[in-house]
Amino acid sequence: MAMDDVFKALADPSRRALLDSLNARNGQTLRELCAGQEMARQSVSKHLAVLEAANLVTTVWRGREKLHYLNAEPINAIADRWIDRYHRGRVHVLADLKTALEHHMNEFVYTTFIRTTPQRLWQALTDPAFTTRYWQVTFTTDWQPGSTMTWERLGVVMAHPEQVVLEAEPYRRLSYTFHTFTPEFAKSVDLDEDLRAQLAAEPRSKVTFDLERVGDLVKLTLVHDGFAPGSPLPDMVSQGWPHLLSDLKTLLETGRTMAEAAA
Repeated sequence: MAMDDVFKALADPSRRALLDSLNARNGQTLRELCAGQEMARQSVSKHLAVLEAANLVTTVWRGREKLHYLNAEPINAIADRWIDRYHRGRVHVLADLKTALEHHMNEFVYTTFIRTTPQRLWQALTDPAFTTRYWQVTFTTDWQPGSTMTWERLGVVMAHPEQVVLEAEPYRRLSYTFHTFTPEFAKSVDLDEDLRAQLAAEPRSKVTFDLERVGDLVKLTLVHDGFAPGSPLPDMVSQGWPHLLSDLKTLLETGRTMAEAAA
């Protein structure tokens, strides 16, 4: 998405008000957003369309309801790649907005556009030849719904009967439960034991990837949800997913991860 579109979207106070509303309570329907604004439904719809075009808002269908979520990807792109081009005051504004966009209490939703094909992106999400490069993770599974998954990260193996594939529609949708917080995993990432025990005792969350072709791009929407009330996990994954998906995008578009390019 063009950065000009992002700044144009953010320049309008009505659109900023809609972002503020979603920051206060993410995942709202159009009706709910209209109720909190002194605007006609048609005006809210038009402003949302601008925000969606700038990728600042992403949508997820839940049954018949279309839910709207803040999306951190455009702000991450500015902060990570072009932030040194802007005035110091603008940098502070972007940093504050980036923080606000990344912290959602009930679920984490993130959308990015990658110049690739659905087939190539599916391979990057499932094939160890790709996942080990940008994620340092290998999945062992047949990618059939209901099948168990073994996660291996830097020599640490995580296996559990509840680590399963939930949905697998090649090139369109992939969903699975999140990994187990084992003592070995915690040690490998310097995770405090008390925090690890808390996370291990919580209900297992799940990760869903939706792939949608948009011209010569693929729109990738990640939803990580199913968090326990008050869980620290949403804040934790909101720090990891943006970097991981940025690395995935860089790998598919350039052939190298960010670390490989910097070496």
